[in-house]
Amino acid sequence: MVKATAGADAPERCSQAFTVASTAVAAGVDVSFWLTGESTWFALPGRAEQFALPHAAPLPDLLELLLANGRVTACTQCAARRDITPDDVLPGVRIAGAAVFVEEIMGEGAQALVY
Repeated sequence: MVKATAGADAPERCSQAFTVASTAVAAGVDVSFWLTGESTWFALPGRAEQFALPHAAPLPDLLELLLANGRVTACTQCAARRDITPDDVLPGVRIAGAAVFVEEIMGEGAQALVY
């Protein structure tokens, strides 16, 4: 599990989360990627395209890989604070809360990385 807590407010930390998660997916690891805090905005269409960081892989490409080969979840409370509803998010993004997060991190062999 990789949890992104930063968005455009901390671009390097945000990019690291997406890069590590997508690299793990490309390596065949079962990845659950959580968008929390300011990264929750990337659950919306067009938001990843607005992100730019020199010498970093394009966020839209990384998000596409995660959506196609992993699980992408936006935090319930984080989404609600930003008035983001299930109807607003990209296809493949689910909105879920702490109970689902805890269930995933407590799974056998699970490891959580938080950026």
